[in-house]
Amino acid sequence: MAFLDLMRKMTAAAVAGDGRGVAQCFTPDGTYHDVFYGAFTGHDAIADMIENHFHRDGEDFRWDLHDAVDDGAIGYVRYVFSYTSRLTDHAGRRSVFEAVSICRLRDGAIADYREVGNAAAGLSLMGFADRKIARFIAREAQALTARPEAAGHVSFKANRGERDE
Repeated sequence: MAFLDLMRKMTAAAVAGDGRGVAQCFTPDGTYHDVFYGAFTGHDAIADMIENHFHRDGEDFRWDLHDAVDDGAIGYVRYVFSYTSRLTDHAGRRSVFEAVSICRLRDGAIADYREVGNAAAGLSLMGFADRKIARFIAREAQALTARPEAAGHVSFKANRGERDE
């Protein structure tokens, strides 16, 4: 299946609350890294995340895809995503996010799905307190700096352009 078609299938299933439909877009050992809920590996875990987290906390979802590119092994697609919150302190507030999905592909399915985007704007639209948004941003910073590809950036000495040894 073409990458954009695969992403359209996955996002339509997510919007509909069809966890199994989302999971079927992934390899059996595939991982969905959700910006809010964390990483879920395997069809059962991915389906559970959609059905028991995603749709527990929101409703009236919309997920529009833009500017998809792929080379058969990796795909990127920019998106705008929105929903109405069901969270107790934020119920009825509309949240809008812009992000990019980064997908490692294998055998016509998603082996690894990761999101990079501006989630803080959506949290602000829902009325989250500044301190809660700051905690969310701090968790994102910790996750970024813990990834192997960030190691050289974290140890870089800004004053002299040298690496820590």
